[in-house]
Amino acid sequence: MRSTDRAFGTEGTADSFERQWREIRHGSLLEGFPEYVGHEGRAAEIRLYEVGVMPGLLQTPEYATALAESAVKRGAITAEQARERVALVAERQAALVRPRPPLVFVVLDESCLRRPVGEPAVMDAQLARLVEFAELPHTVLQVAPFEMGTRRPFDLPLYILTMPDRSLVSYAESAQRGHFERDSTSVVPILTAYHQLQAEAPSQAQSVAVISQLRKGTP
Repeated sequence: MRSTDRAFGTEGTADSFERQWREIRHGSLLEGFPEYVGHEGRAAEIRLYEVGVMPGLLQTPEYATALAESAVKRGAITAEQARERVALVAERQAALVRPRPPLVFVVLDESCLRRPVGEPAVMDAQLARLVEFAELPHTVLQVAPFEMGTRRPFDLPLYILTMPDRSLVSYAESAQRGHFERDSTSVVPILTAYHQLQAEAPSQAQSVAVISQLRKGTP
């Protein structure tokens, strides 16, 4: 891991691979995710599909904290790991604030909006954050409604990165495992399916309207 940190210039930093692999050994992160994060901070394009919870790149600090604290109450992680998890969310978001930010495409399963996390005020602020994200010039946000049914090509969270040299990498999760894929030829079919997902999902304007309706308490 130290050689990887030297290659990425993260040796001795808060988001070093060495630190993140220590977290994996203690159950804080799934295998493959620290390597994905190292690439995410340098990507030219980021594509996300998330189910059940908001993706880390869009989470407010309060939302991230509520998720981490719930994991502590379940005994899934320690309080220290919860603090590290919230800090990692902030680090990932900070890495995207650069002179030439990446293009970020996000498709959220409707369950991300419907699942309450924290107090109502936390959830309302999180929904407001989604609207703010959609207004940025380098982002696209869509919501995949439940009625899409089998037209949705993915059932689990998926992340696809286009690196500055146009190579592709991906990261996929199940409940207990994570898999980081470095072979671009293996990622191309996943990228094709993601484009199909975007084509089937409602537009950003329609998706933002749904989020605004939820904030107003309307179905």
